[in-house]
Amino acid sequence: MVQNSIEYLTIGQLAKAADINLQTIRYYERIKLLPKPKTKESGYRQYTPQDLSRLLFVKRAKELGFTLKEIGLLLTLKVDKKKTCADVREMAESAIIMIQGKIQTLDKFVQALNQLAKQCHGVGPTSECPILEFLEDEHLKSKDEI
Repeated sequence: MVQNSIEYLTIGQLAKAADINLQTIRYYERIKLLPKPKTKESGYRQYTPQDLSRLLFVKRAKELGFTLKEIGLLLTLKVDKKKTCADVREMAESAIIMIQGKIQTLDKFVQALNQLAKQCHGVGPTSECPILEFLEDEHLKSKDEI
């Protein structure tokens, strides 16, 4: 019998090589970001170097702020001969706008927490802590009231 020249990886080897959790790999398979791998008769999954490359692509795209849905679109753009780099650039620009919005929101959170921290003098019982009082207020205060 001729030996197959492809070097297969187990899911554990794949996870280690990509520095990704096993459950994440299984999830990516369920949502079809990764193709369903071949399996041995014993039921063990067999991953190829191409699977590792795809997994690393997904990981890098996620690190850049793309959603899993957007990553799926990027993967289809990659193989769609009718699409151009302009389509990919458009997705990147859309991701930039979304990330900038998140940064603005996070900046507001930082400002609000700084104000609350300034109001807390660090003395007295926690029942009088202005930070906890703010968090417990059932009528959420606007950021202007902080």
